[in-house]
Amino acid sequence: MTSTMPTRSEARTTALTLDERITGALVGAAVGDALGGPVEGRSPEQITARHGGRISGIVGPWDGDDWRTARPIAPYHKGDGHVTDDTLMTHALVRVYGAVRDHLDAYAVADHLVPELISTPRWIPELEADALPLQRIFLAEKWIVARLHYGHVDPREAGSGNIVNCGAAMYMAPVGLVNAAHPHAAYAEALDVAGAHQSSYGREAAGVFAAAVAAACAPGATPAAVVDTCLSLAKDGTRSAIEAVCEAACRYGDFESALDPLRTAVAPFDTVGPDYRSPSLGARRPSRLHSIEELPIALGMLLVADGDYRHTVLGSVNYGRDCDSIATMSGALAGALHGERAIPATWVKTVAEASRLDLHAPARILADVARQVYVRDTARRRAHESAFAALAGTP
Repeated sequence: MTSTMPTRSEARTTALTLDERITGALVGAAVGDALGGPVEGRSPEQITARHGGRISGIVGPWDGDDWRTARPIAPYHKGDGHVTDDTLMTHALVRVYGAVRDHLDAYAVADHLVPELISTPRWIPELEADALPLQRIFLAEKWIVARLHYGHVDPREAGSGNIVNCGAAMYMAPVGLVNAAHPHAAYAEALDVAGAHQSSYGREAAGVFAAAVAAACAPGATPAAVVDTCLSLAKDGTRSAIEAVCEAACRYGDFESALDPLRTAVAPFDTVGPDYRSPSLGARRPSRLHSIEELPIALGMLLVADGDYRHTVLGSVNYGRDCDSIATMSGALAGALHGERAIPATWVKTVAEASRLDLHAPARILADVARQVYVRDTARRRAHESAFAALAGTP
């Protein structure tokens, strides 16, 4: 794959700090989420017909003022810069890191994330009200609460039996950021954390996405290097889907021409089928042959746009289907590569104000945690080196 990847950005060097990359990733994810929310579940053709062309920025609800009663997404105010559950879950995971101040595992989900979802009311932009996050998240995320809080299932196994979708992957950017520039560690940690939520290729995608974010934080990182990292770690259908989509993406330099080819490339691995609103009978079941759609498409759009934030996210949004999660992932990756300065400032301002969220506060928390974790990791590594040297009899 390396030899076929785009090279336009390989000579581009950016001396971004850890704080800048973490801010870019988290703000970029939230903005992508808000742009994709109002057209989630639609096809590119439906999006074009509804908006008179491709989406180029923040838009209002699909059903206008009838959003409170329109199906199938009532009563959520999707659009106008409102973030969705992708961002709510991402910020909740950041708060868990802020409480633990160390690496997380499946038990941290039970001990900290579940209470975040069921104990503390927060402003929910799509509900335009203070509510428990549990009242907004999708059934695949409510599964965490049902299994861990009410079922007392072993956290490491709680994800088994849940539908296999992008639910765990969509909020794993913080794992990659705490393990910035260490994709292997991000992959392993995310697999552990996601075990409380998902199984099969849903859990695998969570690990690979976290690794991608960690790779995007490395000095001199490029879209091609991020994809190569994913291919070096991904297993089974997830790897095959990423390879197929990214090979197709390399043939295009604009998202308009890439929309259909990327969907064609991922279709053999996607269990949902052509009608996103009416999944096939075998949809979202465990398999070693399949993959979620969102992560490969996010990586493909990153390549098509050569990492440019605006075009990466707009490609993800205009792709339709689960485009809020696709744009969340691709926005996090492009943001980590280039920092917040690459994100249109008007988008950031609109999303922050409309969602009534401080988009920068989570980044400040996570940057502080990442530094603390690095210090702890260094001490643990040196202790192991000393112990092993004593065992092996080496000086």
